[in-house]
Amino acid sequence: MMTRSQQGRTNRLTRPSIAIAAAVAVTAGVVAAAPDAKTAQPGPKLSLIAASASVTLDSWKEDPGVYLDLGTYLTSENGAFELKVTRKSYKDPVVAAQIIRDGKKTQTKALPAGLVKDFSGLPDFAQISVIDAAGKSVLEKTEAFCPNNASGRVRPDAPANSQYPQSCPVNPFTLGSVWGVENGWAANTYAGYYSQPVQLAAGTYTAKISVTKKYRDLFGIANKPQSVKMVVRERSWEEGEGVSASVAPPSAKTAAKSGHDAHAGHAEHGASASEHAPAAHAGHGAPARTDAPAAATTGAGSTFNVGHGPYPPAPPALPWALKKQATEKGALGRQGFSAAAVGDRTGQTDGSRQAPGVQPNAKRPAGKATVPDVPKPDLRSLPAYGITVSDGYEDVPGKDYLAFSANVWNAGPAKLVVDGFRSPGKELMDAYQYFYDADGKQVGYTPTGTMEWDPRPGHEHWHFTDFASYRLLKADQKETVRSGKEAFCLANTDAVDYTVKNANWHPDNTDLSTACGQENSISVREVLDVGSGDTYTQDLPGQSFDITDLPNGTYYIQVLANPENRLKETNHNNNSALRKVVLGGKKGARTVKVPAHHLVNAN
Repeated sequence: MMTRSQQGRTNRLTRPSIAIAAAVAVTAGVVAAAPDAKTAQPGPKLSLIAASASVTLDSWKEDPGVYLDLGTYLTSENGAFELKVTRKSYKDPVVAAQIIRDGKKTQTKALPAGLVKDFSGLPDFAQISVIDAAGKSVLEKTEAFCPNNASGRVRPDAPANSQYPQSCPVNPFTLGSVWGVENGWAANTYAGYYSQPVQLAAGTYTAKISVTKKYRDLFGIANKPQSVKMVVRERSWEEGEGVSASVAPPSAKTAAKSGHDAHAGHAEHGASASEHAPAAHAGHGAPARTDAPAAATTGAGSTFNVGHGPYPPAPPALPWALKKQATEKGALGRQGFSAAAVGDRTGQTDGSRQAPGVQPNAKRPAGKATVPDVPKPDLRSLPAYGITVSDGYEDVPGKDYLAFSANVWNAGPAKLVVDGFRSPGKELMDAYQYFYDADGKQVGYTPTGTMEWDPRPGHEHWHFTDFASYRLLKADQKETVRSGKEAFCLANTDAVDYTVKNANWHPDNTDLSTACGQENSISVREVLDVGSGDTYTQDLPGQSFDITDLPNGTYYIQVLANPENRLKETNHNNNSALRKVVLGGKKGARTVKVPAHHLVNAN
């Protein structure tokens, strides 16, 4: 199995080993009254509010720029604000509709064509104006809004938990998503990674934030801008005292390694990786990832199910749930931080918790193996993306490799459940697939291969064999190179299509530390839930394709799910996806061109 931590030349979003949070709990004290819409409209009443009258934002000398996390939120009252975002195929544009629920009645209101172009949120939603202390306008900009952003309750009688997902998908081949602000909740309007930093000198400013007119008219939002005092302070990574890796700028020399079992593979090439980042399996994640460019503020934070493709998610800002502790200074004179009151609970949906691991059956299945006539999973492959050319590093000098990211997802209507059981003294686990009726009762099982323990640093978990296969095909679509990677730990890293039947908007095993067991495990359970997919990045020799001696020309990267048909599923005819690539250059300096895949122009 590929290391989800060793990313070759690339960097990716890193995360301290402590659990972090990134949302501020919005209390009832900051709730504004529902706006008076111009005309009475069915559906929720939306309002823009500011959680605080002032914020302090940092601009780092090593990487100057200010991220405008201003603490403004969109509240939803008189019902949830819900949007369904889909595309029929990669040949069709993304379309969005508002879902309005009134008791047993459901109304679907199509949003204007072309309003939403991808799955990252509502573009140009928030208008931000910044005025300096002399009253001069120094900035005008708009930012997108993901309704699934960091959120919290605004009144004590609101639902204790939000039903909606905790991020907007960033995989370029996402097919469907659900966005929503729960009734009685508020979602941060900060655009995070989708925002660009602005250049502002240290000083005091006034920021005016409003919802742009097209959205006010579309959703009946009153024109009530919010004003926030904004203090910009200049910081330096070298200043030492009070600076944490969790607030370091992207260019910081000592970027914190990602969460679970951080592993620095190929460090000289810039990789600082983790096999088990809850937001991405590293290597299970994206090429070209960088550290979160978050300032030391509260606001929209990453969740454990975001961004495993080449487009990173909204970053965590300074965790509101972390408290300073007096600790001995390290080599750089930084103070330590520890987790305090993190996790999803009443009034807080910060997405910082590690999802609980699913538990395998206590014993091996008994009785005769059967494959009952009940709903089964439907494994499908997404086209490859994040496609780059790399060398063999110091491991295999003089070689050229084609690296890529690949995702296999479950279109349902049933989740894929695989248990591994270990016989004492044996190195392999025996794997079984389980089947369930409509009530969730287990009604059958069948043997489905094995699981193997990978002891290498940065792996150290159990892999289910023959889950997927990666192949490089010639122009005539005949195989020319096959990746050595065919064993995987299954985890729900990407929300591929949360509009399919039985999609689970809150899957459990979303990170490797909870999904894949320990060396001394007697059994493990690995699950691929309905609507979610599992992304791996193939970028190391033995996993990426050796193209050193291949002639220039057209090829296809094939991602093939369930290659030996060991897993029982509803349809075995949709397991393959192809992505066209064109190789060029010469040995030691190979190039790759990646044509658009229909309307998806992402390599």
